[in-house]
Amino acid sequence: MESTAESKAISVPVYNRDGAEVGKVEIDPAEFGGKINRQLLHEVVLMFLANQRAGTHSTLRRGEVAGSTKKLFRQKGTGNARVGTKRTNKRRGGGTAKGPKPRDYEYHLPKKAVRRATRMAILSKFLDQEALVVEDLDLPTENSASGASIIKTKQMAGLLNKLKLNETTCLIGTASLPPMPPETADNTSARSEALAAREKHARLFRSARNLPNVKMLPVGEFNAYTVLRQKRLLLTRAALEELRNNGSK
Repeated sequence: MESTAESKAISVPVYNRDGAEVGKVEIDPAEFGGKINRQLLHEVVLMFLANQRAGTHSTLRRGEVAGSTKKLFRQKGTGNARVGTKRTNKRRGGGTAKGPKPRDYEYHLPKKAVRRATRMAILSKFLDQEALVVEDLDLPTENSASGASIIKTKQMAGLLNKLKLNETTCLIGTASLPPMPPETADNTSARSEALAAREKHARLFRSARNLPNVKMLPVGEFNAYTVLRQKRLLLTRAALEELRNNGSK
């Protein structure tokens, strides 16, 4: 079943780090596919769930349980019902009939379908007014005992509390990490900037990982399952622009 999104722009509120609304951003549904195919979303979510299964289940069958293969007693003349060996699944301690064995549940849908489903999942958050944008996540840092700068979990929890996201599950989307340039004399400044961006994201990740029901990911690692599993979606401005740019390619 395919549901068409409204053609008019979607207005999403933008907040600062103090939890105050500082404006709105208009989002064209066409940038995220324009319509939602629920059947495709369902199939992609099932694929992600199946790929997470370990498939290590195993039961002992008739040929694997301990016991003789001799017939317990003769077929006729005893007055009892006919029986076979003690390994049969009809008897206590016998093997399982057609029980599960280790198997691989992994399968993959076409990459284009998976990417399309991810954008549909994000669009559904915008349509259901379950998404909001924050200017940035440049939370103040503190110095640890070792002298390293860290972001406290209470600072991230305070931000989510101001945005009223502390009582529900939330997915925080940040801009993707920049690629690391090769180590050459000409790339010293570029490598320094890339290292600083990666360190900043690592501090943010550590500040959010201990919060219950909160998950933080770069938008480049989004998939339909992770987006739909969390009730609310919080994006930085840079992350939103990255999603828009990827949709126009």
